[in-house]
Amino acid sequence: MRHPAGSGFPLPTIAGVRVLIAPDKFAGTMSAADAAAAMARGWVGQRRGDDVVCRPMADGGEGTIDVVAAGAGGRRRRLPVADARGYAVTAEWLRLPDGRALIESAQACGLHLVPADQRDPRLTTTFGVGQLIRAAAAEGAHEIIVGLGGSATVDGGAGMATALGHRLLREDGNGVKVGGGFLTALHRVVPVPAPDVPVVVAVDVHGPLLGPDGAVAGFAAQKGAGPDALPVLETSLRTLADVTERDVDGGPWRDLPGAGAAGGLGFGLAAFAGGRLVSGAPLVAELVRLAEAAAVADVVVTGEGRLDRWSLRGKVPGEVCDHARRHGARAVAIVGSAADDVAGAFDAVEELGEAGLRDPVGTVEAGAAALAAAITG
Repeated sequence: MRHPAGSGFPLPTIAGVRVLIAPDKFAGTMSAADAAAAMARGWVGQRRGDDVVCRPMADGGEGTIDVVAAGAGGRRRRLPVADARGYAVTAEWLRLPDGRALIESAQACGLHLVPADQRDPRLTTTFGVGQLIRAAAAEGAHEIIVGLGGSATVDGGAGMATALGHRLLREDGNGVKVGGGFLTALHRVVPVPAPDVPVVVAVDVHGPLLGPDGAVAGFAAQKGAGPDALPVLETSLRTLADVTERDVDGGPWRDLPGAGAAGGLGFGLAAFAGGRLVSGAPLVAELVRLAEAAAVADVVVTGEGRLDRWSLRGKVPGEVCDHARRHGARAVAIVGSAADDVAGAFDAVEELGEAGLRDPVGTVEAGAAALAAAITG
């Protein structure tokens, strides 16, 4: 355990502490809800007299619909769409109680849907995301929220645009092939009007489309792109940006914060659907009423698989930590691993290490118990 401020973290009282537990998912091992439940069990096992409240969190990526449905309610809608490889998959979107729609792009083009030995972002598509947008608009949603994150794609939203009716053409007049690797052949875009409903895009990262902080440099390798594929994908996205910003009114969009999210899907949604890009974690926090719970907490516990510089830039740990600081609560985290330059943002950080991969539930419970035991008066 790391305690940047000392051997423990002091509280005005050590009796009847009010605890808010608000982790993200631990990618590949636990959902946010499972992580929160394990943290609660560990904490209560050490300090039975404390008042513990769980608010699982998300930032727009995989698991966002589950988190928001649990925290805000709504009705799930299911339909078959194309996954990242073009195969049929049943995806969900959520009709919120106020009439808005919440789409989780990972339901259609998520990396978790593609077997590890078949991951290649030169060949994957966001077409299914466009199908979800069309379905939500057809049901009369007065606003569509599209959560980004966890995608298997680097097509700049080209597939999504095609599903919405835009024509992406080669010089010979035929459509470009499906996949991020074929956009170098894009010659012309024939646009159609954007959906007649506002689109809000909840991004999990804030980088631009291109360059050292863009979609390819930051995340393409995680999606299966080898060294030879990276320059091809960067050139593809640059071509998409150049042609789209020439042929579609309203740009430029390539340098918007979040344009590079989900393999450039942020760019595509801004350009082809009129999307407004916002940070995903604050939006989810609003939907699940995180501020109300943080306002009365003495300790706020968050967590995710890897705590790094991205964690404090619009992702769940940074957002939850900000809520804790805003209301004068202690902020602590349970993570698989933590980078030295960000652990100091919290009053205490419990790292699970390799044991967290072997027994994620047990180690998270033990981590929460260790944090509970570290309270001092």
